[in-house]
Amino acid sequence: MTDTFISWGMDPTWAWGVATIAGILLIALPLMLSVAMIIYADRKIWAAIALRRGPNVVGPFGLLQSFADGLKVFLQETIIPTGANRGLFLIAPIITFTVALMAWAVIPFNAGAILADINVGLLYILAISSLGVYGVILSGWASNSKYPFFSAMRASAQMISYEVSIGFILIGVVLYADSFNLNEIIKAQEGFGLGIVNAFGFNLLLFPLAVMFLISSLAETARAPFDLTEAESELVAGYQTEYSSMAFALFWLGEYANVLLMCTLNAVLFWGGWLPPLNIDLIPWFDIPGWVWLFGKILFFFFVFSWVKATVPRYRYDQLMRLGWKVFLPISLIWIFLISGWLMLTRYGA
Repeated sequence: MTDTFISWGMDPTWAWGVATIAGILLIALPLMLSVAMIIYADRKIWAAIALRRGPNVVGPFGLLQSFADGLKVFLQETIIPTGANRGLFLIAPIITFTVALMAWAVIPFNAGAILADINVGLLYILAISSLGVYGVILSGWASNSKYPFFSAMRASAQMISYEVSIGFILIGVVLYADSFNLNEIIKAQEGFGLGIVNAFGFNLLLFPLAVMFLISSLAETARAPFDLTEAESELVAGYQTEYSSMAFALFWLGEYANVLLMCTLNAVLFWGGWLPPLNIDLIPWFDIPGWVWLFGKILFFFFVFSWVKATVPRYRYDQLMRLGWKVFLPISLIWIFLISGWLMLTRYGA
């Protein structure tokens, strides 16, 4: 994109700056629209599973309901509790929303269609996603209320528990792909199925890690059945209890942006990203643009997220901790040894 602006006679420094801003807007604006629409989709999926109608009044089929909800919170008064730390109270939702957008900079939407194609893209996402919990912790502490504070403590413990297992799961992915670059990780999935399945993104060696990563994604985004941070039967609304107006909306948008990010990472790390699902020529799906495949996989995983939320009851807190520390952590460690042994035998000839 920078070369295009230079060809128009623009100074190279200005061309780089304009191209970067254009790339950011090209990702951020569709992402915000997507967040609004998946909130609608989320509610319709829950309604269908519970044999209800869901949003169906505002706009055709209720498609504008999310925008009406956004307008409603925009017109509300921002109420700050008397004993709250005003600065931290207001900056917490900004942190949550901003961090949710930052991670998308290294997501490859197609071959070469990426804002920042850095060699440590996976490490960047791991670091950025870890920062998101600070918004929750600050909101809980700054609210000067016991329910948000309990929620903040739960969020920090939950993040630590599942970040550890996610880290070991990603080590297995990096070992197989031999790279932290997300484009290279996608390319490493081409045609691999232990000689059984000739598929793009169906890696039998990494399949157990893919299952654990999907479940850990639910915990990382505090989605049901791991929504202990927002347990309304215990904590009213968790860290969001004292928030209103646009501060609440930023938490709302950040939460769904994180859900979309985790759906995308599931598709990119284990299911071929922008590659078609099978490596066969019987169907002309190699002519379909890669971003269509990626978006299709994202929508599939989002359906799984909504399906689980509508059907699986909430875990107890001890069950949440036990799953992370006593199940996922040892299994992911054992699987790293198995992947290393397989690679030493087949790739490196040891």
